[in-house]
Amino acid sequence: MNFSEAKSEMMQLLGRVDPSELPRLINWIQGSDEIDELLSDNRRTLLKSIADDLRARLPPDAMFPSETTVHSKMQRLGHPTHHVDSFLYDEDQVDSLCEAGTLSRSFCLNCGSCRTAPLDFISHSFSISELQFIFQKVLPDLNGCVLVDVGSRLGAVLYGGYVFSSASQLIGLEISEEFVKLQKDIVEKYQLTDRIKVLHTDVCLQQALLHNTDVLIMNNVFEFFMEPAEQASAWSFIMQNFRKRGSLLVTVPGLHESLRTLQVVLQPGWVEELPVDSEVYLDRHTDPDSLTQIHLYRVL
Repeated sequence: MNFSEAKSEMMQLLGRVDPSELPRLINWIQGSDEIDELLSDNRRTLLKSIADDLRARLPPDAMFPSETTVHSKMQRLGHPTHHVDSFLYDEDQVDSLCEAGTLSRSFCLNCGSCRTAPLDFISHSFSISELQFIFQKVLPDLNGCVLVDVGSRLGAVLYGGYVFSSASQLIGLEISEEFVKLQKDIVEKYQLTDRIKVLHTDVCLQQALLHNTDVLIMNNVFEFFMEPAEQASAWSFIMQNFRKRGSLLVTVPGLHESLRTLQVVLQPGWVEELPVDSEVYLDRHTDPDSLTQIHLYRVL
């Protein structure tokens, strides 16, 4: 049964439901764990197991004390912001943390009063749903391709690429020795070493690798981890060396947004942006707005 046929049958079914029960049925469809179980598979189960393992090894904010630049930049933001890693915590888990008092969704405008405002949450990782979207809906078949994740951090992109794609090599570049060790431990524990490799290095030292990369993924990779001058230099290096014709670049946010604040000019004729259809349902934890932040480019 294709989509049109399924839609037609669904409309016929809804037409036979007692009108007074229809809102209840629609609410069940939108938030049902049973629907998610129908869509679940062993690949998502493996990723959830890895996320469980990582949560046990990390503090609640999934940040190490050594990340001084990140901590400093978050403190300088104009609005109070918490880091909640999307690979480790879905909405239900965030709710549980809030109920337990470990996390809050709001802050007090006047200490001691009831005047509160919502906190901003940011994540340096893709959620499991976002990873599934990237590898199954955004990117084509990656059989025989080399994929590089710049700033691989927890390794979420590598694990997602392993289960959701046929990429022959998944390479993470990470400058933090602590995160490199964390990723290597997970890769070995879950026996992913046949296709995943994690390098303790700066992308600006990987000229030869970029020349041979088929897919480059960059998720908020520089903003919180480098000063503006360093970010501008890194982007210039990537534009000069990621030049393999037809290669694909996935970024969050889009290139124009990333480069605008750095006063770096996007090299003319380097890439073209390709359309991304974000109108998909993966599970009830999928944030439609987060999918619209994912951009796809092809090297010309």
